[in-house]
Amino acid sequence: MEDAVPYGSRVVDDEVDELISGLPAISIEGAKGVGKTSTALRLARSVVRLDSSVDLELVRADPSSLVEGRPPRLIDEWQRFPESWDLVRRAVDVNPTSGRFLLTGSATPATRPTHSGAGRIVSVRMRPLSFAERDIETATVSVSELCAGERPTIGGETAVRLAEYADEIVRGGFPGLRQATSARAARAALDGYLDRIIDVDIRDAGVEVRRPNTLRRWLSAFAAAVATTTSWEKIRNAATPGEDEKPAKTTTMPYREVLERLWILDDVPAWATTSSHLHRLVGAPKHHLADPALAARLVGATPESLLDGLGPDAIPRDGTYLGALFESLAALSIRVYAQAAECRVGHLRTRSGEREIDLLVERADQRVVAFEVKLSATVDDDDVRHLLWLRDTIGPGLVDAVVITTGPYAYRRPDGIAVVPLALLGP
Repeated sequence: MEDAVPYGSRVVDDEVDELISGLPAISIEGAKGVGKTSTALRLARSVVRLDSSVDLELVRADPSSLVEGRPPRLIDEWQRFPESWDLVRRAVDVNPTSGRFLLTGSATPATRPTHSGAGRIVSVRMRPLSFAERDIETATVSVSELCAGERPTIGGETAVRLAEYADEIVRGGFPGLRQATSARAARAALDGYLDRIIDVDIRDAGVEVRRPNTLRRWLSAFAAAVATTTSWEKIRNAATPGEDEKPAKTTTMPYREVLERLWILDDVPAWATTSSHLHRLVGAPKHHLADPALAARLVGATPESLLDGLGPDAIPRDGTYLGALFESLAALSIRVYAQAAECRVGHLRTRSGEREIDLLVERADQRVVAFEVKLSATVDDDDVRHLLWLRDTIGPGLVDAVVITTGPYAYRRPDGIAVVPLALLGP
């Protein structure tokens, strides 16, 4: 699926290029269909595809052949032969020349390699297409520049409106699936993707699914919890509404673990700050799937239903489900941009729920750029109150603050808060 689509440049390309030029081996990891193989093939001079039964049998017969071939040597879907990791690690120990191996992986094996590969193999995360990578609009505001702390000039105008965001949420960011020529074809492609996860990929990852319908209901309940910190217990209960007998934790916990190993669950962790000014923060992650299109499809949402304010009611939330999915699209995009800037992403929520910041992009020195995501074309003083509170609380620890909107203009408010349409934000 990843190689059938003409290659479009990706934000992660520069990171991959720089790392492979200075390191002996890198592993590009992420959910199926995000474009890992295509990105690696730009650089590879020899390839072994372990999702090919022929290549896999040859490697099993002669494992040493895996690391033979002209470098950079691409080992595609390495997790299908978990010994690949240790074979590459040992080859790097013998010859640590840069640019020797590219690995791609769509799952973390149930049986871990005997060695972590630390210092030999560096992992790079790849996600579905960010909004900027979809070639819908030209970004005018850079996350890297925001993180640099120089308070860049904020400007730009976009014609992208709420209806287009709803379409993009449902269409998704998997390059191959975006080739669907009709809405029905797009839905069928997403259904096929989800069916493969449930029927094939989870089993291949070492977990037997005895009740596929239970797993699908659990996934749908998780999709309903997107952009919330809802507890796992509440998600489990929401999977079987009106039923006295709930699926046991011993049933649902392996689902959660294997879906994380398949990179399908992509929670934003709670911000772990050392600031003495912040106390009693929630440690729970904010739930997201690899792509908001998966969440939309799992609950049967369409652009029309989202724009009508409809959505699942299994999980209580503030605001509309479209707002939650818009935040999920923003989270996906900002995580791609933040990774390019060598930053991490978290969220902040006080235990009382009185204060909340949707996304915090944290630099290596622990200073942050804060993002609030609003499903609105306009921003008023109430929309920036949490950002102003954070600025008052951590002072110079806040590099910049941004409200992401669905509006037409990017600008900076008199109080210094930047207002940026998602379509105008880029790496």
